[in-house]
Amino acid sequence: MTTVMTDRTTALAERLEEGARALAQFASTLTDAEWNRPFGTTDKRTIGVIVHHVASIYPLEIQLAQLLAAGKPVTGVTWDVVAEVNAGHAKENAGATKEAALELLARNSARAAAAIRALSDAELAEAAPVSLYGDAPLTCQFFLEDHAVRHSYHHLAKIRKALGR
Repeated sequence: MTTVMTDRTTALAERLEEGARALAQFASTLTDAEWNRPFGTTDKRTIGVIVHHVASIYPLEIQLAQLLAAGKPVTGVTWDVVAEVNAGHAKENAGATKEAALELLARNSARAAAAIRALSDAELAEAAPVSLYGDAPLTCQFFLEDHAVRHSYHHLAKIRKALGR
């Protein structure tokens, strides 16, 4: 992978890294009881599974962004498919340890940031239809910001709310 590192890709990658670090830092302070606590009233996954989920989904989010960067559409991805993937992940990783999840978070966020840095500004600006959004043509940058970059921040806020801190 060639590293391009424009100001835009550097900023995106740094925001992703910052979010992953914040999630990891907070998760590292969780007690076993908190780690195993349900995430919410409707989402019954544990907080630990959510941390593992964020870590494990980075490769897919980057793969989809790279399709857009190449001007190719994202097809077959719907919110129902996302729900199925999340449910399968939760079942397969119900016993994920804090150590394993944090290691995966560090490894996959670093790889995701490196992949973002390898994009050019022109690739960030490429747009193609995205099935998850009713085939609206979205840019690679928007997709990155709405998924890989935002993901850790989104779940960290929800975890804090679930724990009341």
